[in-house]
Amino acid sequence: MHDEFLCHVTAYGVCDGRRIGVPLGTYRAPTLALALWWLRDRASWMAERLDPRPEGENIPPNALVPVGDTVPDVPALLRAWCADMEQQELVADELAGGRLVRIALSDDTTEYELLAESVDALRMQRTLPALVLPVG
Repeated sequence: MHDEFLCHVTAYGVCDGRRIGVPLGTYRAPTLALALWWLRDRASWMAERLDPRPEGENIPPNALVPVGDTVPDVPALLRAWCADMEQQELVADELAGGRLVRIALSDDTTEYELLAESVDALRMQRTLPALVLPVG
């Protein structure tokens, strides 16, 4: 069993023709349960910031506009991932097995990435390929 997990959240976009990553958070979880909790918390945090409630007191009138029908609804996908117990169990199994887990979602301008891996696996210089989970 792997005891510690490194978790990262990053947003990637293009600036001046180059792909740029912006770190949104890192956490060294002392347990698998805390790693899973942190990933879900960060996914919810991103969803709320990407799709705030229009009636919120901090949103000026007409500040929010709907996106086109062809743009993936990243906030809805993040919320769905958080609520999907099968996905949570799959992530837990992969992390417990020492494998890197990457959850990536994109809209028309940005890729959002949740990444987690065992500290032990990092020390052993991972030999297994990463599991990329389909979302949505």
